[in-house]
Amino acid sequence: MVTDPIADLLTRIRNALVAGHEVVQVPSSKMKIAIADVLKKEGFISDFEVVPEGVKRSIRIGLAYGGKKEPIISGLRRVSKPGLRVYVQKREIPRVYGGLGIAILSTPQGIMTGQEAWRRKVGGEVLCYVW
Repeated sequence: MVTDPIADLLTRIRNALVAGHEVVQVPSSKMKIAIADVLKKEGFISDFEVVPEGVKRSIRIGLAYGGKKEPIISGLRRVSKPGLRVYVQKREIPRVYGGLGIAILSTPQGIMTGQEAWRRKVGGEVLCYVW
């Protein structure tokens, strides 16, 4: 049993990138689908699809690579954990690597990047950093 499904998602993506895989498959949830959607919009992954497997569903994530088979994602870090939640107000939203990376937030208006949350003037829980 996984106690932190978002950390599990990030770890599976990180391990697949190190191994050089083209796709990675993870168990599905609404939050994981929303995170994958944000990663796709920001260009960190090539594509994702929800695959039904009987009663359960999973997400197949296509990983993006640049020239010389270098991964687009160079780092993933879980910020808010089940034991220590990290919340920020709209004026405290962090910038990741001077704007080269993104912070993914869970806000009352849904899962979005830190920059989008700043534009909409909402705060929320900082889920992870991606750069």
